[in-house]
Amino acid sequence: MQSILAEEQSGVNFLPSENQQMIINMVRDFAEKHIRPHVMEWDEAQIFPVDTFKKLGELGLMGVLIPEEYGGSGFGYFEYVNVIVEIAKVCGSIGLSVAAHNSLCTGHIMAFGNEEQKRRWLPKLATAEWIGAWGLTEANTGSDAMGMNTTAVLDGDHYIVNGSKNWITHGKSGNVAVVMVRTGEKGDSKGISTIVIKKGTPGFSAGKKENKLGMRASETTELIFDNCRVPKENLLGHEGEGFKQAMYILDGGRISIAALSLGIAKGAFEAAVAYSKERHQFGQPIASFQGISFKIADMATEIEAAELLIMQAADLKNRGKKVTKESAMAKYFASEVCVRASTEAVQIFGGYGYTKDFPVEKFYRDSKLCTIGEGTSEIQKLVIAREVLR
Repeated sequence: MQSILAEEQSGVNFLPSENQQMIINMVRDFAEKHIRPHVMEWDEAQIFPVDTFKKLGELGLMGVLIPEEYGGSGFGYFEYVNVIVEIAKVCGSIGLSVAAHNSLCTGHIMAFGNEEQKRRWLPKLATAEWIGAWGLTEANTGSDAMGMNTTAVLDGDHYIVNGSKNWITHGKSGNVAVVMVRTGEKGDSKGISTIVIKKGTPGFSAGKKENKLGMRASETTELIFDNCRVPKENLLGHEGEGFKQAMYILDGGRISIAALSLGIAKGAFEAAVAYSKERHQFGQPIASFQGISFKIADMATEIEAAELLIMQAADLKNRGKKVTKESAMAKYFASEVCVRASTEAVQIFGGYGYTKDFPVEKFYRDSKLCTIGEGTSEIQKLVIAREVLR
């Protein structure tokens, strides 16, 4: 199997450049000052801190991959991965929302919008004047996207949208949503289209807010459409292109979730290492016991491997190469590493790890979403196998 390591000509260097290190330091400082003091308050009360995202927008972190001409930062995927990792090391919820806003809603408009659409929507999204949502999943069609029931029927200059979406990040607080709808036959991949729907459009509302195990400060709700009239100029691309667009966006989105997983794993790992040096039993730090040190060795190795897979996918994305297999591998491996690392961190903390007074119980709860969102681990295996056996 060919990997980035075999591509001698690419000259890949995954060490941060001076500019990338400045971005890392900026995000790290922001997370310590504006996120860490509120992590448990937001988590327990399920507060989606819109003002914090506005501040992130002022730093250019809500339009990381968007060109400067549309109000974004114009960075590449290495910078983007580093942004998500540094935020997720402190709070997975905020990392998740930054990832969803950047790679799904904003990224979809950037990839498939026409020039007028980009200029209309991207400057507001890239600066976080608007928060973005993205709607593919429905209650009865999780991984079976082609079976969606939400329909859009053209009526003159408008589409009439009916149906609902589930598990939508920023479904209530989002100002605009990129929504996949059925414009053709159910089960036909060319029967799906993508339209952009603004908050406040009659017939468009948010439904139930989910009460989640983890990622509780990242808002997740239903979207409901009841004879919602959407101007036909809000169609992204052409009718019938929605499924293909969504699959392309998910390829990049999997790098986002892989980076989110890496950040959570690193946060749990760093907390566990520090605690293992401070906690004494039998007259010595518990880090000196082989049972603990071997856990740390396994965590460190798996985290390093996950990071290399992510950077491989990021490099391919930066170079405009196909990334389906590599992003699925990165997402699958990093998300499973994330769960293992946070589980071992709780174990190293012992009883304290099971309390909300220490950070690892939240990493533990947040980690599980990474193996589910934007395609479960099982779906990633299907994607990887299909690509390998092609």
